[in-house]
Amino acid sequence: MAKKKPEEPPAGSPAWMATFSDLMNLLLCFFVLLFSMSSVDEAKYAEMIAAMNNTFSIFTAGATAIGEGILISNGVSQLNQLDKYINSTGRNADDEVESDEYNEFNSSGEQSLEEALAEQNLQENEELAEMVEEAVRESNMSDQIEVSFTAQYVQLTMKGALLFDSGSAELKSASTAVLDKVGVILERYAEGTIEIEGHTDNIPISSRRFADNEELSSARALSVFHYLLDNTTVNPVNLKHAGMGQRVPIADNDTEEGRSRNRRVEIKIYNPS
Repeated sequence: MAKKKPEEPPAGSPAWMATFSDLMNLLLCFFVLLFSMSSVDEAKYAEMIAAMNNTFSIFTAGATAIGEGILISNGVSQLNQLDKYINSTGRNADDEVESDEYNEFNSSGEQSLEEALAEQNLQENEELAEMVEEAVRESNMSDQIEVSFTAQYVQLTMKGALLFDSGSAELKSASTAVLDKVGVILERYAEGTIEIEGHTDNIPISSRRFADNEELSSARALSVFHYLLDNTTVNPVNLKHAGMGQRVPIADNDTEEGRSRNRRVEIKIYNPS
């Protein structure tokens, strides 16, 4: 029995494609109609253009965007200011206020830290001064050495007449016993820098050896420096000496008593911190 020949599909596109095409055309017409009925807010559009222009300089020449074109219009020689421009981009008055407040806070924090450290050093130096003063009393030198302190150092003050003859920088033989006891105190308590300062009164001096009080005070400080260096175990790196002349008086130079106090040698034991 002969097989039935299958029917061929009708020519042309399937029927569903015609329906789908009609639908797409209707949708397109609908959106075109909506667009034609819409309106643009010209004020907002102009505002957006101005903002874009000031920020990116894409609507007018580059002159407006960056300092009247300082980076572009005036040539590449001005590019050295690019870093400053980039760092300032986007900052406004509020940012600057916040920056000032931060700097003020940071400054006050540093100041508080400094005050706390100074207070701590002052307390430590007070305790050290009490121990040094006790050692001075035990050595029977209370009438020869005066102990004081600040937040920076503990100070031992010796009268110049105890150590030197008038106008001389050579240590008296009797002064070595005092300096030996001072050396023991320094070995026991000095952990940081030790500065030896020579001071004079304001009476001018002119001799074959010393031209003025500056040279005399420096020579006296150096004599004490060498004695401590040679007769103690204090670290030489920690020892310093300086001549202060008449520049730092502690008493009135108009009286003999005041001048006697000003002629002195000070040994400062600095706080290691």
